[in-house]
Amino acid sequence: MKVSTILAMSLVTSSLLFGKTTIMEQAKKAGLKAIPTTDSEISKIIDPNHILTKEKVELGKKLFFEPRLSKSSLISCNTCHNLATGGVDGLAAAIGDKWTPNPHHLNSPTVYNAVFYDAQFWDGRSHNLEDQAQGPMQATPEMASPKALVEERINSIPEYVEAFKKAYGENVKIDFTTITATIGLFERTLITPSRFDDFLNGDENALSVSEKEGLKLFIDKGCVSCHSGIALGGTMQPFQVAGKYKFASIGDFKGDKNGLVKTPTLRNITQTAPYFHNGAIWNLADAVKEMGSTQLGIKISDEEATKIVTFFNALEGKKPTITYPQLPKSTNKTPKPIID
Repeated sequence: MKVSTILAMSLVTSSLLFGKTTIMEQAKKAGLKAIPTTDSEISKIIDPNHILTKEKVELGKKLFFEPRLSKSSLISCNTCHNLATGGVDGLAAAIGDKWTPNPHHLNSPTVYNAVFYDAQFWDGRSHNLEDQAQGPMQATPEMASPKALVEERINSIPEYVEAFKKAYGENVKIDFTTITATIGLFERTLITPSRFDDFLNGDENALSVSEKEGLKLFIDKGCVSCHSGIALGGTMQPFQVAGKYKFASIGDFKGDKNGLVKTPTLRNITQTAPYFHNGAIWNLADAVKEMGSTQLGIKISDEEATKIVTFFNALEGKKPTITYPQLPKSTNKTPKPIID
């Protein structure tokens, strides 16, 4: 092989290597963060108070799948946050008790990686998963269960009582707060490391050339102004900054008292259609273009949107293995389902 050819190939290789490093550095400078690689580092984020135990997480998993926590005994947390389908129900608006659509036409956000959010709910009214779990359980259009009913059902089942004692100690008070908090503890473990994390953690080959090109566009267009951090979202941001949302008339949700809306995570975004708080857009490339006009005041072309969506493929993470639990049987003291 000629020396000139070898030199040319070397220059190309050096250029590509430099490019990869530059994009990685750009991503970090833009505020994008990786899920850490070690259990101890992950634990510092998802369990800063050192309260997670195997017993609590296993009990929380059972309660997450427990339909008897709903008034009808038909709806569990997994109904709207289905762990088999990206942590969502795949509906534009969540369906709850008596097949009631969410009255504000709100879409169910994914529960995966929710531990990395700064705020929970579309209006950000909760700041941790333990508190968040209390809302849907009591909400009339969702699980519709009064606190007393939840407590009575769980305390009427000896296997649950023993499981709580095993997890928290003999003197545990099995009340509504403890029950819902236990669900939140399980949800803290639902994280999905992806190839993008491998890339940010130093593996330059974790992303394809096309995915890196999409990442660069994602950064250059300004998408990182809202979609940053480990979750690539999860913070409260103003909505309709530069233009009117095309489907603003669907539902009556306007955000919190300051008009702020929780930014959805982009992790596993390819699996969580439909998009936006009211689930009005089903095509991911269309959602990207809508964000360009609504939030950034720019036109994102079809080609650019396709490239950004290509990057989103790298955000599909490895989900934890969840074995569907066998739930303890009811007793004669367990309150019956209420369906009228």
